[in-house]
Parts: sequence; C-alpha cells; structure tokens
Amino acid sequence: MSTSQQFIEQNEDRDGIRFSWNVWPLSRIEAQRLIVPVGCLFTPLKAFGDQIDTSYFPRIDPIRCTKNSCMAILNPYCRQQVDFQNLTWVCPFCFTRNQFPSIYGNLSEQSLPVELYPQFTTIEYRLPRAPQTLLPPIFLFVVDTVISDDSTDHQTDFSALKDTLLLSLSHIPQNALVGLITFGKMVHVHELSSTGVCSRSVVFQGTKEYSTKVIESYLDLTVPQISSNQNGAIRGSGRFLQPLGHCEMVFTSLLDELQTDPWPVPPRHRPLRSTGSALSVAVGLLENAFPNTGACLMVFVGGACTQGPGMIVPTSLSEKTRAHHDMIQKTSSASYVRKASRFYDGLATRISNVGHSVDIYSCYYDQTGIYEMKNLVNKTGGHLMLGDSFASAIFKETYLRSFSKNEKTKEYNLNFNAVLEVKTSKELKINGVVGSCVSLLKKDAHVSENEIGIGGTCAWRQGHIDPSTTLAFYFEVANPHTQSTQLPFGLIQFTTQYQAMDGSHRLRVTTVARNWSTVQAPPKFQAESFDQEAAAVLMARVAVYRSEADESLNTIRWLDRTLIKLCQRFGDFIKDDPNSFALSPAFRFYPQFMYHLRRSQFLRVFNNSPDETSFYRNKLNRADVFDSLLMIQPTLQKYTLAEGCTPVALDSSALSKECILLLDSFFHIVIWYGSTIASWRAQGYQNMPEHTAFRQLLEAPVADARALISDRFPVPRFIDTDQGGSQARFLLAKVNPPTNQQLYEEVDSLLTEDVSLQEFLSHLKKLAVSSST
Repeated sequence: MSTSQQFIEQNEDRDGIRFSWNVWPLSRIEAQRLIVPVGCLFTPLKAFGDQIDTSYFPRIDPIRCTKNSCMAILNPYCRQQVDFQNLTWVCPFCFTRNQFPSIYGNLSEQSLPVELYPQFTTIEYRLPRAPQTLLPPIFLFVVDTVISDDSTDHQTDFSALKDTLLLSLSHIPQNALVGLITFGKMVHVHELSSTGVCSRSVVFQGTKEYSTKVIESYLDLTVPQISSNQNGAIRGSGRFLQPLGHCEMVFTSLLDELQTDPWPVPPRHRPLRSTGSALSVAVGLLENAFPNTGACLMVFVGGACTQGPGMIVPTSLSEKTRAHHDMIQKTSSASYVRKASRFYDGLATRISNVGHSVDIYSCYYDQTGIYEMKNLVNKTGGHLMLGDSFASAIFKETYLRSFSKNEKTKEYNLNFNAVLEVKTSKELKINGVVGSCVSLLKKDAHVSENEIGIGGTCAWRQGHIDPSTTLAFYFEVANPHTQSTQLPFGLIQFTTQYQAMDGSHRLRVTTVARNWSTVQAPPKFQAESFDQEAAAVLMARVAVYRSEADESLNTIRWLDRTLIKLCQRFGDFIKDDPNSFALSPAFRFYPQFMYHLRRSQFLRVFNNSPDETSFYRNKLNRADVFDSLLMIQPTLQKYTLAEGCTPVALDSSALSKECILLLDSFFHIVIWYGSTIASWRAQGYQNMPEHTAFRQLLEAPVADARALISDRFPVPRFIDTDQGGSQARFLLAKVNPPTNQQLYEEVDSLLTEDVSLQEFLSHLKKLAVSSST
C-alpha cells in the first residue's frame, strides 16, 4: 500500500472526507490546468472509529473566532498560534487574535483543550439546551389505501404494508410524536386523541391543493406546546400528533382497521388516487405544528396520482404513463409532467424551509410519479425506495433499516434538521455542492460567482441526515498567480448542526488542511496527489446534475472532452504516437471509471423509466465513494473448482461454462451459473458425498451474496440465474462487451452498440496524442 493511499484512507476514516487533489495548486491559473476541479466528498456524520475516544468531546458551546465575518471554531491548526502566557489564540482563517474564556485559566502545553489535539480534526459538541426546548422527533405516516389495484391478491399486499408499519412502531422511541394520514379518492387526517368506540378523522377532497392557512383553519391548529397533563398531549395538533407511548393502542387500532379504498373502479380505468392533495395536507399540518424541528413525513405510495394536484396520468387505461421519449418529444402522455413537477417542487421548498424531511416508499409494478416527486426527497435528504410490492422482503427490510442504530453507541443513525456551513481560508472560494440539500442563501466573501451544483451560498439545510449521507463540494482557487500565502497549507472547516433522535442539538466540526503546491514543484508532485476514485465520483455527480437540465448525450460529450484534456495534461506520450501514451498509477483507472459511467443508468436512460432514473440518481447523490464506485463500475467475482473465489475484471471474457459469477452493482446482486455448472446442479451432483467440493462451490457465492445484502441500504434485489436465462441480462448488460461477433456467440452476450473498453481506450489515446486535438 502506497503512502499516498494510506494518507487518503486515514483521512477518510477520521474525517469522512476524500479530495480529488490532496495537494492544492497555489493560483487560479494552475487550478484551471488541473481539468478536474478541486473538490471533496464529505460525510458529515461519519461514525467515529475505535481510535477516537468520544468521551473527551465537550458538552459546551464551542470557542469561536470573535470576528463577525469569520466565526471559525477552535481547531488543531490553531495550536501553533496559542499564547499560553496571555491565554490567546490566532484564528488560521482570518488571523484575528482571540482571548480564551476564563475557564481555561490553567491552559498550558500539558493541559490543552481537546479541540487542539491533532487527532481531533473532527469533533462533536452536544450543545446545552433547556429541557423544555428538547422536542422529540415527529413521524407523520401518509399511507395510500389504493394498493395493487390490478392485482387479484391486493388485500395481501395491503395487509403486508399494515403489518410492516405495525412492526416499525417497536423501532420508534416512545416519546416520538406520530400521526396518520390516509388517502385514496379522499384524504383522511386521523385523530389520535379520540377515546370513543369509533375512530374519527377530518376528511379533505382529493381534487384540491390546500394552503397552510386552510389547513390551520380546518384542523383548528394552534401554537404547539407540551402540556403538563397526564397524557402528555399536544394542544392544537394533539388531536393528530401524539407521543407514541400515549397513543400506541389507538394508533395500532387505526392501522388494524384500515381498509382499501372503497370507491368503485370502472372497467379499464385506474382508481382515483389523491397523492398530491394528501401531501399538501401533510405538509400544511407539519408546517403549522412544528416548524424548524426534527420531523419526517413518511409516504407509502402504491400507484400513480390520477386526480387533483400532482396528477401524472388520467384514470383511463387508454392513456399510458409518460416515458423518457414522451418527455423529449413532448407527446400527450407527458402533458401532465410540468404542472405536476411544479406542484411537488413547491411542496419541497415549503417543507425544506422548515427543516423537515420526506421519505417515499414506492411499491408498484408500474410508475407512481417519483420523477415528478423527486425533489421532495432530493431537497430534504430523505430516503427513496422503489419496489414492486409491499409484500416483498426488499420493502420490509429497507424500511426497518431506516431505524437502525450505531452498534458502538446504540444511538439512532436517524438525525434531523441539519444546517451545514463551509468556511475556507482566503485563497479558496466555494463553487457549490451536489447532494440532497437546499441552499440557505447565506453569502460571505468566500462564495464564488462560478456555481457548480447548488451554489451562491456557504450554508445548506438537510431535513434528514445519517452516517451515510455524503455531499460533493467543489472549490475554486481564487489566489492570484503573483500572491503568496501566509500559511503553507489551505484550510476548510465544515460545521454541521443537527437534532439527534433524543431531541438533543449537536454540532459536528471538521477542519481539514492540504498543502499548497509551489511553483518550483514538478508536475509529478501534483499528479501523485490525485485521488482517481474520489475524482470519478465528483465528476459523476456533476454529470448527473447537468443531465437533469440537459440531454444526457451532451453530458457524455462533456465528459469525453474533459477526459481527453486530462490525458493530454498528465499523460506521457510522443505527439501523434498512440503507442507511446502512458498514464501514471494515480490516473490508471480513471479512464475506465469514465467508460463505465458513460454506459451507466445514470446517463443512459434507455430501457429505464423516468421513475427508475430518478431513483438511481438520488442514490448516487447521497452515497460515499465506495458505494458510488460500486454503482458506476460493479464488482465481479468468479468461482471455479480449480481456483475457488477470485475477483475478476468486469469483462465478458470472465463468462465461461464451468464457473459461477457473483455481480454486485449495488442495486442488484446477481449469481450467474455457467451452463455446465447449471447442468451438474440439475443432476444433483451436490447431494453426492463424493462431490463435496462441488457443493461447497455452490454454497460460496450464496454466502457471499447474503453478507453483501445484510448491511446494504436500500436492500438490493437478489437475482439467481443460469447462463442463457432471461435474467442473465442483468449481468450481461454490465460487463465490458466483446470486440467481435464470434465472441458474442461464445459467451452469449447481449448485442449492444457500445464499443468495448479496449476500443474506447484506443480511441482515447489517439485523441490525446493528436496534434490537432
């Protein structure tokens, strides 16, 4: 393992951060020559490793720089500028001298605040708050009662959903506030404070959008306050939002009694479903009752919205649901897209402004409108899950894993209402971020005019954040070419304030530094600092962001141009001689990552529905480096009797009749059996004592697949297929295609217009070394 790789891994383990370049150019001109921007993938709440003792973390407000335009927090890079005699410290961001509080009167080299120790570049404060301000989290369930309308076994699917919701109550804290809204043709807001024999609900028409004031009036909401009475009810909203510990019997009874929507469905028609109206009521309820506190709106959708605001398709089955080509060609099937998207975007803005989040669990064999609703999740940081049925294990396991806990601290991984700010040293400016968040429109002198992603600000909000949530930040070196720096390194400080599941408010602070490259340093020194894995994911995020507003083909062309320029800049070659071209180890796999990104479902939407494309892009925009690379370039393992299990290249040459392949593409886990292996298995050789090795060969990939599925979120789809089977396409579509028709016939590959990786690299070399490029 190289020293550079060790440095990258140590920083990722400690600070949850990976930079594209780990030595930064000193001037704007030098930064532009790098082609790939200076950026990082940052996981704000990455779980602390065993090497960090969190018991040292302070339970007080942090020490900040006193300069109003700075307000940076004390960190290990201040240690060299501490005056122990006068009890002062110098801020490395603005160089202002600050006084330590009086409680640090015994400060010395042997007695330092924990913030100044070098291993604590990431530290978390548990901010002191009055007990009455520690509000518990809120979970508002919005449940579709028109489930599997075309299925002969629809009751089973609906019952499975109810059973899973009932099971999840044991995973929610007893002090958490819960509420229930159901919808079909009408929208029902269920009362939880009712003690009578009959349950009560407030009913709304499913054809209207309801404003905040109308919701407040209809539901008789007042300013929420915790009551001191015995049942702990919440005045005003207490009819609809109650602590789980006080309303569990009522809530359980409501779920048990739920029935599928009773309104009849005419032949050859879809049922009436009021998804948009239900969401507007839910958003209005949370806006009024608990603004700016931790709240999660959990939506369970079993079909497309067919009436009212947010409608994506009419009820007649003669009208098909929109596809990608419908939106490109603007056919009648796409006539509802713009209006529905505008409606859901308005709801997303409202709910993100008050710090709440939206989780959407969509289970249906057809589309449900995730494409139009995507910003409800993308702007709030919530979970998005796409499946075929609520009765599937994929839905149940995925949903219950959203309430998982940290194995070390036993605290919930689910956190709320996060505000993340970024501060840089004067040589850097912030271009923006790509991820599941929304801008807070806060500017300072270090915000760049050149935006990448969500820019124009140094602060963002996420309604939901967990230890896997990862954001992509992009920076601009603003230092003039002739200006020197006061420090040999540049600094970036990330502060993330959020509400934990127990109601406490916490502040996670991560301060990182990277050395500046000097003018005298050779280009090789800069090149060796390149992190090709992080860079590939950062470029993938920009590509996906661009694809939302432009055609994917234009984005692929942009990726190609960027790759050619990078090879020209850092490749070793003789002009017009492709055979002389070579890349250093730091860049060796980057072209391969770009090849697979070009072929991926993130940019190639053919054979995917708009809902599926939105789902895939949402997952990429919140995944860390490892999971993102898995989505872009899946891993492939080969099992044979002679060699056992070995990792192999994602290439069609790996397919053979006497092997088993295990493909992990993050979303799918595929076990593929060669025709000979499948034949032996069909003849029952694994049951014969003399063929123990064959039985172990069959068991090995299944055990490995089970291990991969055990901690994956969302739970991937497991596919078990034989060579020549219909589901073998999930593997064949991912491997590098062969270069000739004869090999196609030998390995049973899918026909594709994509060139092979070898042809792609050959063409890249020709363009990189060409004098005319």
